[in-house]
Amino acid sequence: MSEDRMSHDSLRDRSLHDLFRMEAEAQRQVLTEGLLALERNPTAAATLEECMRAAHSLKGAARIVGLGAAVAVAHSMEDCLVEAQHDRLHLHRAIIDVLLRGVDLLGRIGDTPAEAAAAWASEEIEPVLEFRAALDAALAAPAPAAEALEPAGEAAPADAGDEAEERVLRIAARNLHRMLGLASEALVESRWLDPYIRSLARVKELQRRSALALDQLAERNAGLAAEPASAELLARAQADLAEGQRLLGERVAALDAFDRRLAGVAHGLYDEALASHMRPFADGTRGFKRMVRDLARELGKEARLEIVGNRTPVDRDVLSRLEAPLGHLLRNAVDHGIEAPAQRLARGKPAEGEIRLEARHVSGRLEIRIGDDGQGIDAERIRRAVIARGLADADTAARFDHEELLEFLFLPGFTLRETVTEISGRGVGLDAVQNMAKQLHGNVRVFSQPDQGTRFQLQLPLTTSVLRALSVDIGGEAYAFPLARIVATALVSREQVRSLEGRQYFELGGREIGLVAAQQVLEGSDSAAAGAQLPVVVIGGAHGEHLYGLAVDRFGSVIELVVQPLDPRLGKVKDIAAGALLDDGTPVLIVDIDDLLRSIERLVAAGHLAQVRHEDSAGAAERKRVLVVDDSLTVRELQRKLIEAGGYAVEVAVDGMDGWNAVRLGRFDLVVTDIDMPRMDGIELVELIKKDPRLRELPVMIVSYKDREEDRRRGLDAGADFYLSKAGFDEDALMQAVVDLIGAPLE
Repeated sequence: MSEDRMSHDSLRDRSLHDLFRMEAEAQRQVLTEGLLALERNPTAAATLEECMRAAHSLKGAARIVGLGAAVAVAHSMEDCLVEAQHDRLHLHRAIIDVLLRGVDLLGRIGDTPAEAAAAWASEEIEPVLEFRAALDAALAAPAPAAEALEPAGEAAPADAGDEAEERVLRIAARNLHRMLGLASEALVESRWLDPYIRSLARVKELQRRSALALDQLAERNAGLAAEPASAELLARAQADLAEGQRLLGERVAALDAFDRRLAGVAHGLYDEALASHMRPFADGTRGFKRMVRDLARELGKEARLEIVGNRTPVDRDVLSRLEAPLGHLLRNAVDHGIEAPAQRLARGKPAEGEIRLEARHVSGRLEIRIGDDGQGIDAERIRRAVIARGLADADTAARFDHEELLEFLFLPGFTLRETVTEISGRGVGLDAVQNMAKQLHGNVRVFSQPDQGTRFQLQLPLTTSVLRALSVDIGGEAYAFPLARIVATALVSREQVRSLEGRQYFELGGREIGLVAAQQVLEGSDSAAAGAQLPVVVIGGAHGEHLYGLAVDRFGSVIELVVQPLDPRLGKVKDIAAGALLDDGTPVLIVDIDDLLRSIERLVAAGHLAQVRHEDSAGAAERKRVLVVDDSLTVRELQRKLIEAGGYAVEVAVDGMDGWNAVRLGRFDLVVTDIDMPRMDGIELVELIKKDPRLRELPVMIVSYKDREEDRRRGLDAGADFYLSKAGFDEDALMQAVVDLIGAPLE
């Protein structure tokens, strides 16, 4: 039973059938794991004892609730295990198969609702009789001549060094969430004492200075001491100040000690609340060993699953979402990876294949690896499938390297199977695995070598409740970027920023990174001009694709945040994943990186992306600004260089639409535009500018190859302030026109 279904009521409020279902669930797990261990080492005394006690406990519990069928099944299993304990029975594979069927039958009985449980009251019903007959047949059958067994002795624990299992208390997940939220609030509140203590220390200092001033006043006015009444008042004031200083000093010291103790308790409470939100990885892998064993038998193969890292702590929300993806990857390993025993022997491998499931913490992330020692993935089969499905032509597919081909496996509907079976062939499994990883802000990668096996590697956050993030300031508001999704951070100078086709970029690590104003994306407005160094947060897709540098106002610090989901009534807030509180109680918005990337892509596609205003000095920030709009790269760059050389700050736009977006979002003193351009021509741009109440005073110069009088008249009628023909174009004429319209550049 999941913790989410557990109420806060005590066990005494539950029916006997509910209690039996809870016990049956726990004992079934013990029996399943024990029987799988006994299949490899049938003489392990401790495992036999553990399984026998589990069956005995189930028999007693079933008798109390009147489930005769469960009593009969558990009793037969107990007798079988007792015989094995006394060396009168060898538990070969056929017997283990039947005993596992008995565990499944006990599960069916335990999961039956109380109102239908009467169907299991008799010991002589058909499922029980079939189980007993199968067990008798297996016991009567001769043991196989040889079975691959582990060396005699006690079964090795799943994780060497694991301590005895701790007591487990079931508690509702919502209660844990509430407790973690309250603990985080207590941690925030505990930090409010520190500024109060500092203010008291300031009062203490003021008192000290007042006492010193009073002493100096007494020294400089000897007449005060000569007059008895004045001397008495002076002495009393000095004594009161001294006593006040002493008492204030004691209280400040006591309050400071209390603050340290409170902070320690709050931190301890927070850490324990966070730890209680974690569960061992083993809680999410129960049943996997049985599933691998049974599926391999069904396919005529031999395979075993080794799980490493059973006690690795994992957030319960993450763990609850891992079961289906891990189950699919394990089924894939058995179905696609592990070869038939004859094939393995022919290749010099053991007949039994090994699948390894490993969980560990790496650099503050949860890393899960699922690997097998099978045949690996045939890259050429993937290439042929890509061509056959029309995903790429033959020439393009031939250029894909091994890693690029493996990425096709994650496409929806992509499969290498020609027929659909109950196990595989629909092409939906790996797509679901990748979607789960993305939803958790993680990633999944695949590695494969022919005849050596395949390994899937998932990297996920340790917890969805606490997030390590970089705090930044954007437009006077606090935002947090998850560290796991930050590719890099950088301070970019004006000299490093280049412009191409109206878009800014800079180089980092040999790659060109598009520069985007974070305030435009998140706030929808233009940001203030930057200083000499521009703080940039580089983000990208899960595998480092589509990199963009977000220009922010100021870097904060790396912080741990307790994630607070946004009110569901708000729906999905654009570009925001959740909220949190900083140490001082300031609210901070946690950025949804994938949503933010989509917003940037939409701005780029629509041509609405504004340029980052990046100035390296106050004087430069005051330079007059000119916007050059032309669809010809050559003309645009020529005009930009000429006007910049004249002492003006210049930005460029690639067409009329790009220019219209630029003038609305930025501040310019002059627009220089061509006429013939895609999406919006220069005449339309001039008309829009002159119709806008905020922009109508902005001077506009048209520079065009059209030099007929009617073309000139059309431009001037639209509102242009100057018309210059490119046919008679020279730099002196251009610069003189600029000076005539907006004056000489500022010195």
